[in-house]
Amino acid sequence: MFTVRESFALKTGWFSPSVGVQLDPEQTGFIAVENFTSLAEHHELQLDPSKLEMLLALVQSNEHGDVCYQELIELLNSKRSSSFRRAIANGRRTLQREILLDETGLGVYKRFVRYVAYEILPCETDRRWYFHQTKLCPPPVFMAILTVVQIIVFMCYGVMLNKWVLQTYQPDFMKSPLVYHPGHRAQIWRFFSYMFMHVGLEQLGFNALLQLMIGVPLEMVHGILRISLLYMAGVIAGSLTVSITDMRAPVVGGSGGVYALCSAHLANVVMNWAGMKCPYKLLRMVLALVCMSSEVGRAVWLRFSPPLPSSGPQPSFMAHLSGAVVGISMGLLILRSYEESLHKQCSWWVLIFSFITFLLFAIFWNIFAYELLGVQIPPPP
Repeated sequence: MFTVRESFALKTGWFSPSVGVQLDPEQTGFIAVENFTSLAEHHELQLDPSKLEMLLALVQSNEHGDVCYQELIELLNSKRSSSFRRAIANGRRTLQREILLDETGLGVYKRFVRYVAYEILPCETDRRWYFHQTKLCPPPVFMAILTVVQIIVFMCYGVMLNKWVLQTYQPDFMKSPLVYHPGHRAQIWRFFSYMFMHVGLEQLGFNALLQLMIGVPLEMVHGILRISLLYMAGVIAGSLTVSITDMRAPVVGGSGGVYALCSAHLANVVMNWAGMKCPYKLLRMVLALVCMSSEVGRAVWLRFSPPLPSSGPQPSFMAHLSGAVVGISMGLLILRSYEESLHKQCSWWVLIFSFITFLLFAIFWNIFAYELLGVQIPPPP
């Protein structure tokens, strides 16, 4: 039996050099399966049952009789690593436990965490892992703060313009330093800041609802870094796509980021249809597609509907489509890589290279193409 100090190290996920020497006396970087099994089964301190399940599964799935010391440390610290998937694959076959829905006596927060697990994750073992290791801190603040800021900005302009629907028909709306306008494309922040402005109450309500209903659960499961990266990639791809394909049009609204999140989630649900256990998933899928299509249709109608205001063309709808492309490509890979390192996947670097190539092309396009093509840009307000 190992010492209390070693058990404490296992409990906390922290290994001191002396404990490492005892677990790996020959300094090979690997721990013998029998030593680790003895430690895991006879340790004196209580260990997270889901984490212990993963550790034992990792040992049992090993064909060489040893466990990589670094992978063990990463798994104990809940870091994403390739060992997680191997543990999951074996744990599903050999370590049967009751499904998460059978858990009783849960508080309000834990019931909400369980609901999120079934909404987002397609595998029962993944759901159990997330349920047991998730913590209230840090909370999903990115989506919440972003939505609050968008509402505040909209209310300020609504009061100032005394208009709450189709605000873009007000000339003063386009004078905002947040709106992307092709005449102001040298002001780089506009390629991002347009996400805080909205055409009217209908667009803001649609985006805010999806950000809270889909974005918050995604952020809870996959973390603020990954979901904020996906959202902002959709936003910047939206404005740059408009600057290439609809060169005379401005852009407002967070639809690029929203469609990146929604498209990624819907694609993940479709590809893992059998494993997803969220209730009424077919009906909800149809309703989501109808709502998203209706929003795109509204944006297309607004872009080409006469009469045009004196300020020029209405905002483009291409940000919606480019956001969806980002979600189906980059976003789907992010959502399918729960508890796995993205930087260790070749497909992730292919996507990053493709996105950077698109960014460079768009930058050169904005610098040279407008003059070379002789595009008549509406005068900036």
